[in-house]
Amino acid sequence: CGLILRSPLPHAKIIRIDTSKALKVSGVKAIVTAEDTPKIKFGIISRSAKYMDEYPLAVDKVRFIGEEVAAVAATDADAAMAALDLIEVQYEELPAVFDPEEAQNPAAPHLHDHAPLNLSREYHIKQGEPATAFNKCALVREDTFTTQSAIHAYMEPRVALAYWGKGGALTVYTSTQTPYYVQQHLGRTLDINPDNIRVIKPHVGGGFGGKSDGLSAVEFCAALLAKHADRPVKIVCSRDEEFAAARRKHPVTITMKTGVTKNGIIVARQCKAVLDGGAYCSLGPLTTILMGTFQTLPFAFEHYQYDGYRIYTNKPPCGAMRGHGGPQVHFAQDIQLDMIAEALGLDPVEMAMKNGLQEGDQSAAGFKIVSSGFQECLEKVSAEAGWKQNRKSKNKQCGPKAYGIGLGCGGFPSGAGFYFNKTTSAHSSVIIKASEGGGLNVLTGASDIGQGSDSVICQIVAEVLGLPLEDIHLTSADTHLTPPDMGTYSSRVTVAAGNAALNASKAARDEIFRIASGHLEANPDDLVANDRRIYVDGSPDRFISFADAVNQFQEKNDGSPLLVKGSYNSPDPLSPTYSFGAYICEVEVDLRTGEFKILRFSVAHDCGQPLNPMSVEGQIEGCIGMGMGYAIQEQLDFEDGQTLNPVSYTH
Repeated sequence: CGLILRSPLPHAKIIRIDTSKALKVSGVKAIVTAEDTPKIKFGIISRSAKYMDEYPLAVDKVRFIGEEVAAVAATDADAAMAALDLIEVQYEELPAVFDPEEAQNPAAPHLHDHAPLNLSREYHIKQGEPATAFNKCALVREDTFTTQSAIHAYMEPRVALAYWGKGGALTVYTSTQTPYYVQQHLGRTLDINPDNIRVIKPHVGGGFGGKSDGLSAVEFCAALLAKHADRPVKIVCSRDEEFAAARRKHPVTITMKTGVTKNGIIVARQCKAVLDGGAYCSLGPLTTILMGTFQTLPFAFEHYQYDGYRIYTNKPPCGAMRGHGGPQVHFAQDIQLDMIAEALGLDPVEMAMKNGLQEGDQSAAGFKIVSSGFQECLEKVSAEAGWKQNRKSKNKQCGPKAYGIGLGCGGFPSGAGFYFNKTTSAHSSVIIKASEGGGLNVLTGASDIGQGSDSVICQIVAEVLGLPLEDIHLTSADTHLTPPDMGTYSSRVTVAAGNAALNASKAARDEIFRIASGHLEANPDDLVANDRRIYVDGSPDRFISFADAVNQFQEKNDGSPLLVKGSYNSPDPLSPTYSFGAYICEVEVDLRTGEFKILRFSVAHDCGQPLNPMSVEGQIEGCIGMGMGYAIQEQLDFEDGQTLNPVSYTH
């Protein structure tokens, strides 16, 4: 059993750590601190050294309450907890800053040497001349919006089990969205060759971006403790630890200025976003960029300026959370456009129709829209919700209760085309090996975290090769067995891993058809794979079984198995394609108590070809639930850097 000792202070120097008393506790097998590490920084965005700003165990300083300081391995949880209580840490408390505006003051406490004025990341976009274009607009609104911090609250907390084998080989089982990055980061922070590290992702009980950072202290401490204890070590975060120290959504202050014509055509937009990033980078530098780019979906406008600033504060680090900056800016955009429509006497749905990106357009941030069903989404969702009729009752009051109806619009990249690290690997690769009995072993590095990618990959392979699903045996996310995959995030897995599986399946089909064509004395182009058979199109009685074709392949290749591979790289460095959606929500509010009731939620998504309709429906239902939670129920509260939401917090 492993447990982690965490900082009780938001900002302090570590003067001394004394583990002597803790080591005497019966059952304690190992205790580690930063002195037992190579003291190497890491970060998910490893293409730039300044974004690798975090140690897996604090060195010299702590920068938020809950930061990892030491870790204990013992034969049971009681012994580990007793040892944690006996570790003596002498701190020199430092001034702390918790507000991003205050953190930018030259007199504010300084968190990192590489970040003057506590600036973690800034990012700017400019297209056209928005300042001039505003003068030609019929209406210009400027508003400031604030959003709160929230946390993923995945059902399964972060957990890792590590052990060392002969020859210094490390194996780590971990709940992660990015096993390949965990492997690379462990190699870096332990100062060993990543090829000697095997990372296995079992079934994961949710992620939503919270497990996409690659390495966390959970994996690192489990691995280091296992080495010192010379036995396997498992660390399971408590729910309190998740609330206190896990990544969370960025709270943001957004100042948005939008100008439109009298007919509601968006002409110009200026936006300034100030993100409270917490103590370390995590994926926050990317969030700063995405808040500028995502707000150019799903609407077109010619003149645009975005200025984003992510600021370090002495609070837990913020990273990716479903939508990764999109919900914050779309919240601001949707509300402001609704106010503009009301001021001009326009129907918000009709206004959205006029401004929606269409196939062939390029967004103000450079997204090339290769297809768009946004207008169709608006048509379907407004018809389903009875928009025109029910909107007449908007804000209609009946006694103490009022009725409201509102429109939300969105767009999102499908298949991120970028890399977080320097690598020669493809975005995603799949290997297929055929067995003598006709079954297939499929190897993919993609991580299924509940979205159903394992099922989709198997479906693709089965359909191309004419086999039932029970003949497809999938191994996923094991860095010693499966090819590298860049992780589960940005709606990329079905696009990237799915296309890799498609390419591998086609390669397998080519080999099978080549063998079958000789047996059937037919052209390979005339063959069909279906129902475990290969036959001539239009003549299903002229066939060879899939299993026989595999065995004939092996006979002609000295017994070598039929083994093929397929990879996928995005043709666009931003994203190969984009999805769109429209939402209409109807609510009833008790004006006396504030109690509300969601009466109806209508949704239409342009998601391309749904390979698994049930999975797509689950994704949509999940995004509705998560969006409603963020809007009306979820907020992390802090007091002097302490997260107040946990029930209790002692370590």
